[in-house]
Amino acid sequence: MVTRMMLDRRSFCGALLLGGLVSFRPAAASGPVTVTDMTGRSVLLPATPKRIVLLEARDIISMAMLVDDPAARVVGWAAVDRIDAPLLQAQLTGDHQIAEVGKQGPDTISLEGIVRLEPDLVISNFYMTPLGEDDLLVQRLSELGIPVVFSDLATNAEPDGGARPGPVENLGRHMRMWGEVLKEGARAEDYLSFVDSHLDRVRACLTDVAPMTTYLEIMSTVDDCCWAAGTTVWGELLALAGGQTLPGVTEAWYQKLQLEHLLSTPFDVYIASGGGWFAGGRPAIGPGIDPEEGREGLQRLIGRTGFSELDAVRDNRVYGIWTGLIAAPPLNILFIECAAKWQHPELCAAIDPAQTLAEINDRFMSTPIEGPLWTALEG
Repeated sequence: MVTRMMLDRRSFCGALLLGGLVSFRPAAASGPVTVTDMTGRSVLLPATPKRIVLLEARDIISMAMLVDDPAARVVGWAAVDRIDAPLLQAQLTGDHQIAEVGKQGPDTISLEGIVRLEPDLVISNFYMTPLGEDDLLVQRLSELGIPVVFSDLATNAEPDGGARPGPVENLGRHMRMWGEVLKEGARAEDYLSFVDSHLDRVRACLTDVAPMTTYLEIMSTVDDCCWAAGTTVWGELLALAGGQTLPGVTEAWYQKLQLEHLLSTPFDVYIASGGGWFAGGRPAIGPGIDPEEGREGLQRLIGRTGFSELDAVRDNRVYGIWTGLIAAPPLNILFIECAAKWQHPELCAAIDPAQTLAEINDRFMSTPIEGPLWTALEG
């Protein structure tokens, strides 16, 4: 069924990634737009959106894969800190002024702040509006004639009727949705073909390989241990790279483990996550950050109680990634390639994530994402 949203407000379109423009692609012709979001809902928009509010600011990265100067189409956003890269954020916004309509949690979103911006589309996800269509914020926006579509379904809750999509299907739905929103469907398909070809290379080097058990740590900080990747979502990214999350993990997205459980659980590889915000002693890893800072952060993490006794630490199989590689769906392929090399270094020696990033920058990004976006304890 198509939900018809006839509104007077100016149109919508999302923004992201890195910033300043190098080349210009003419905007697609306006006209009615049907968008199928991640929940399968079809929403009919009267025209290509030009005034978008992103309740997950990181979605601007997906936009930047498809259009130049995506921030020109974004009037408001929330959860800006989850871009987790000050340089990238500055490049993405450029000279544009984007109003902040909320912080990192659902209870911080301002309905009045959104309405004041006169958006023609709001992009949400199941973290910022956990009840989906039934969420009070979504209902109020719909009553006001402001359409809402969902760009991500990730949640720790059990799926309601049917299995949740895996990361490959999730990326396909996500990019096709943005292709419809921005009238850049052909470009979205081009990127998906690019990712498929790189996934095929990873699959080829992992044929009939037993999975490595890996501690992929979410929110790695010195003072708060131990958040592990769940069985789906990020755990499925590990599986595509020939790994598996820790035994005893039962939550879908992420799970906090007791330190005693972590230290008594054998695992082969430790992958920490870091970013541009250094609270809690997080490793500094991300666009434009010196990789030596990331290695220093990893050194602090393995200095936590008991970590020196872990096999992964003793074997120097300790690595770090920028959170964007697991949190921004278009960049998941970079995490998969890194994790495949780290978990199966001999079998996947030919995989080159740095070259893949260079191809993404050359073919899809109008402004390059400045690496490195990952590091290793042994540089």
